[in-house]
Amino acid sequence: MYLQLPAVDPVLVVMIAVLLGIVFAFFLLVRRVVLSFTEGMRKGRR
Repeated sequence: MYLQLPAVDPVLVVMIAVLLGIVFAFFLLVRRVVLSFTEGMRKGRR
């Protein structure tokens, strides 16, 4: 007995997947920028 899923539009699934990918890439970019920024601040203080 499987849970009956409503008919899902493939275009909607692709759009959501792309949106999640963009959010994830943006998160990684921001994280890298913040890490390099803090590292640069530490090196500048020394």
